[in-house]
Amino acid sequence: MCGIIGIIGRQDVATRVVEGLKRLEYRGYDSAGIATLVNGHIDRRRAEGKLFNLSNRLDEAPLRGDIGIGHTRWATHGVPNEINAHPHATERVALVHNGIIENFKELKEELLDHGSNFASETDTEVVAHLLTQYLNEGMDPVAAAEATLKRLEGAFALAVIFSGEHDLMIGARRGSPLVVGYGDGEMFLGSDAIALAPWTNRISYLDEGDWVVVHRDSAEVRDAAGRKVEREIKLTAASLGDISKGNYRHYMLKEIYEQPTVIGDTIHSYFNPDERSIQLPDLTFDFSEVPKVTVIACGTSFYAAMIAKYWFESVARLPVDIDIASEFRYRDTPLPEGGVAIFISQSGETMDTLEALKLCKQQGQRIMAIVNVPDSSIARESEVVLQTLAGPEIGVASTKAFTTQLVTLACIVITAAKQCGTLEARDEAILSQAITEVPSRAVEVLHHDDRLRELAQEMFKARDALYLGRGTGFPIALEGALKLKEISYIHAEGYPAGEMKHGPIALIDEQVPVIVVAPKDKWFEKVASNIQEVSARGGKVVLLSDAEGVGHVGDMAWAAIQLPTVHAFVAPILYAIPVQLLAYHIAVLKGTDVDQPRNLAKSVTVE
Repeated sequence: MCGIIGIIGRQDVATRVVEGLKRLEYRGYDSAGIATLVNGHIDRRRAEGKLFNLSNRLDEAPLRGDIGIGHTRWATHGVPNEINAHPHATERVALVHNGIIENFKELKEELLDHGSNFASETDTEVVAHLLTQYLNEGMDPVAAAEATLKRLEGAFALAVIFSGEHDLMIGARRGSPLVVGYGDGEMFLGSDAIALAPWTNRISYLDEGDWVVVHRDSAEVRDAAGRKVEREIKLTAASLGDISKGNYRHYMLKEIYEQPTVIGDTIHSYFNPDERSIQLPDLTFDFSEVPKVTVIACGTSFYAAMIAKYWFESVARLPVDIDIASEFRYRDTPLPEGGVAIFISQSGETMDTLEALKLCKQQGQRIMAIVNVPDSSIARESEVVLQTLAGPEIGVASTKAFTTQLVTLACIVITAAKQCGTLEARDEAILSQAITEVPSRAVEVLHHDDRLRELAQEMFKARDALYLGRGTGFPIALEGALKLKEISYIHAEGYPAGEMKHGPIALIDEQVPVIVVAPKDKWFEKVASNIQEVSARGGKVVLLSDAEGVGHVGDMAWAAIQLPTVHAFVAPILYAIPVQLLAYHIAVLKGTDVDQPRNLAKSVTVE
């Protein structure tokens, strides 16, 4: 959530700061602002809402200055308005902040006693006044920053500029990502490498607790204890083209259509074509020696974990617990010696997931991460890292990250089953072949886009929707409901189809569309009975099934989408695509902000 960019340049930087912020829009925000130094004095422009409001403000009142910071804010403390927008400033400092300062109330009371005047409702402004107090006591900017950081509790990333200091910027991270970009006679700070891609591909990732003193031609990194440390400078492949919508109306639609390619890329990274088998690189443990697997994630990634549980237990015969990261830490769960904990995160920066990971490490678990960003905080904390090759996912609603997570989990399960001796060579070949066919089958699924758009025309005025499934279809039902909720704002719920008669069936009438995820698998006959129950009560059933399933119960459905016939093991990967498309087209008809839904952020880096 939120986005930071800072530039120490050789000429006016305001235009580039705004450009960097545009590259961070995918993270979600509700206000934005920038600050620069003009002849040593801090000047800033801020605006509620989207970046075009800030751009209009800058057109009316341009900002000069060769050093500047910018921010897209997603409100935590204080309503989303211009007063609460970042940067926050005093006469001596301006700063931008991602995260939450947990002890801001105590600090604010102390600062009020010292005569500070606060303009906003935010926790961030406390940091600006604390820095100013130390400067007023005679500390230089670096010493003031160090003293301030020692006082702060919580999770944060900060970028700070100081009045009169055209060659100094200070950044810090604790629980929220921050990168340093090395240019030619200029330097950068950013929330991620994509923000800096137009100007540099030389990136250094700050470790947890690091802070950095940035000058126009150098960066000095210090750890949490204040010791000077070296952080590797890496070349990043992030580019301007990574965030182009191309000919698509929205990033979300582009990313849905990229799934055949990125699923194929991910499969090929784990598939040995010579041996026709799945091989995981750098696996440091044997699943046959693992007493239990714990899979932890948030949001859409948690639904991937739910599917993985079905796969692990049915194919590898390994006991699996799954947990939402925000709940896991507070259950005081006993974890067995030698257990494996798998963490799933698109960004690799999700705070709840990262904190759960650290807890599992403390309890001696072997740590495996499935992430889309290989240099992320979760990746750096993990023993085994498996990257999903989804590429940058700009739309807040996860699409291609989800399906590549499923592919990666499927490959892990096959490997675990081989090591545990529960998968014979013949069955391994069948599952491996099924996975390799997914990209081409995904192309076939996308051919139903026009039909799904037509269905959206009939459904977008609904106030409620239900999604049903059994087995691995149940997590896809949950994911379909989540997609509809988060981008169209229609109330939707996903249920295991067998639970219909335990309450949800009371909601069924002719105004409620019921989307049923029902490949012809071992659960199909049970789902068919549920379809009959819904149909008998006037519910508008939208059936997602294969040719055999549609032939079996399609006549009871209001509409049917016939998907490719595939092995049941890989069906959830493909069935995710039509529920994504349906939600997308309904949201477009509703006129919502598809790529940046209200109140949502791409990466949740606070608890």
